[in-house]
Amino acid sequence: MASRAPVRFPGSGGPGVNKHLSPRSARSDSMGERRRVSAWSEDGGARAGGDPGGGGGRLVPLLRGIFHVEKTSCDVSLTSSRLLWSPIRPDTPGSSKVQAQPQEASIELKDIFSVKLKRRRLAGQEKGGTLLGLTIFVCIRKGHKLKEKAIDFHNLSEDFCDIWHRQLKEILNGFPNRPKCLKVIINPHSHKGEAPNVYYRHVAPLFKLADIQAHVTETNYKGHALTLLKECELQEYDGIVCVGGDGTVSEVVHGLLLRAQMDAGKTVNGNLSPVRAPLPLGIIPSGTTDVLAYSLHGIKHPVTAALHIIMGNIQPVDACTFSTEDKLLRFGFSSMFGFGGRSLALAEKHRWMPSSQRRDFAVIKTLASLKPDSCELSFLPISSQQLPFHHKRKHEDSLPEDKDEWKHIGGELLNVSIMAIPCLCSMAPGGLAPNTRLNDGTMELIIVRNTSRPEFVKHLKRYATQKNQFDFPFVETHLVKEVKLCPQNTQNGNGFYEHTELSEDLHPWNIDGDLLEASSEVHVR
Repeated sequence: MASRAPVRFPGSGGPGVNKHLSPRSARSDSMGERRRVSAWSEDGGARAGGDPGGGGGRLVPLLRGIFHVEKTSCDVSLTSSRLLWSPIRPDTPGSSKVQAQPQEASIELKDIFSVKLKRRRLAGQEKGGTLLGLTIFVCIRKGHKLKEKAIDFHNLSEDFCDIWHRQLKEILNGFPNRPKCLKVIINPHSHKGEAPNVYYRHVAPLFKLADIQAHVTETNYKGHALTLLKECELQEYDGIVCVGGDGTVSEVVHGLLLRAQMDAGKTVNGNLSPVRAPLPLGIIPSGTTDVLAYSLHGIKHPVTAALHIIMGNIQPVDACTFSTEDKLLRFGFSSMFGFGGRSLALAEKHRWMPSSQRRDFAVIKTLASLKPDSCELSFLPISSQQLPFHHKRKHEDSLPEDKDEWKHIGGELLNVSIMAIPCLCSMAPGGLAPNTRLNDGTMELIIVRNTSRPEFVKHLKRYATQKNQFDFPFVETHLVKEVKLCPQNTQNGNGFYEHTELSEDLHPWNIDGDLLEASSEVHVR
């Protein structure tokens, strides 16, 4: 059985926007029970101070002075929301020509993530040195990608620069959600062992620049992150950062939400109504597909993810619970049963192969022996009254009225996908589940009935194109809030195991890239 859990993640947004994930408590509304996690993200920008009118008259400057910017003397003003400067052009004696108004440049303070005193130092000198002025570090946006930019403001006065430095630091410290201390969990085995290099080369220098303390742990075995989060003193941190692929992220999310239930004194079983996790989660992509990071940021780019975390924007993200009759199996975001589960199970048997080759081999091998699963599928669709606004025009005519009525489907199915997020990736730029959103309270149920191998391959190929991958007579989709799936001819026990070798009584599930095997009905909420 699975249910939606609130989670927060880092996202993408305007210049200087950042995404970070943090599980939130469950809430009850017309959509039913949902859990949500929060992440640092581009859509949750925060501002400190600012012009109440957002663009009316100029604010009274907090500070004003002269700096050299790009070798030009400039009149620089600091307000509560912006840093502005314009070149100083003195009148030419004896000239009767009207001087053109100097062009003013500015940056919003919300886009600044660090300010440092700039000094000239000798080789090997770590402290002191000749003061040159201030360096302002700004987060700028180009498409989905974020990057840093340094702007130098030169002035040789120690007292003058110290006043500006302290004032800017005070303003930056007032922005909400910007972390000061983070717990970083790195999976050193993720995607050819690239995760440590990604963190120490691209992310750690940015955290240091932003004066963020990072306590780093590299995992040594599967389940290490889960154990760590159960025992860690979470109150010491402003957030958790995960460096790895989808499997690592899923384990950390599961650990965060599970820890929240333990701290709240909840009984963890199949009927759990989860509470919110106390911390946001930042995701640094360093895996093969990185579906969750791609869905959050619109791009697989570690620097973008790091800047989303630094800038402190929060993005709520829906999650699900997966459970049997009386046992919570795990929290997660997406799942596949049938073809998706079988191909992952086969890939797990060949972990000695490089990750990309292993994935392609498993897909081709599973296609060669393609066969349907006999299933009983029940789902609770979203009613027209519960439909999120962005779906209404497209779906409301085909949805039931405002009453909870379970629908039932039986027969031979090639694949069943249940996804609470769009699941964007380089192989499916439009998303595996394009009809759901990060936090709209819906899951997309995608059912692929039995068909010929060539037709099924056509359906799979559509994911990589701009064409509608669901425009086939054997494919149907539904927006739902609960799903129950029971393979036929299986015992109704509660056994659920994490194996790489399948037995006749176990059925493989692909949950966020992790293989789980169930021998009974699974309930997803």
